[in-house]
This record gives sequence, structure tokens and C-alpha cells, in this order.
Amino acid sequence: MRDYTTGLILTGNARQTTAQQAADLYAQGCTIRSVARQIGRSYGGTRVLLLEAGVRLRGRGGNTRKAAA
Repeated sequence: MRDYTTGLILTGNARQTTAQQAADLYAQGCTIRSVARQIGRSYGGTRVLLLEAGVRLRGRGGNTRKAAA
């Protein structure tokens, strides 16, 4: 069964606390997807919280160029 707690709107202190928790996890090297899972939010919502917390997001990992033919 789906967990609907991810759809609850965060405001005030709860939002600030969750954003700081997300920022701390991200600073430790967790991916946005991993942070989202740990704080119980969606990927997009977690990304917004990180940006609101002033976090500079890392670039995509791995080789993003196509292999030379």
C-alpha cells in the first residue's frame, strides 16, 4: 500500500528542520534520491528543500559523454 505521508505540506519550523536534515545528509555524500528516501519525501520535494537550504547541487555522476566510435 502506498505511503501518503510524502504528500503532506511542510511549513514553518518543520520545513526548516527537514531542509536542514536534508542538507546535512546531502553534504555527507548521499544522493538526492537517497536523501528523499531517508526523510520520507519525494525526489522533487527534496530537491526543492535542498535549494531552499542554500545547497549547491552536485553535477551528474559518471561519464555523461558518449563513447568514441
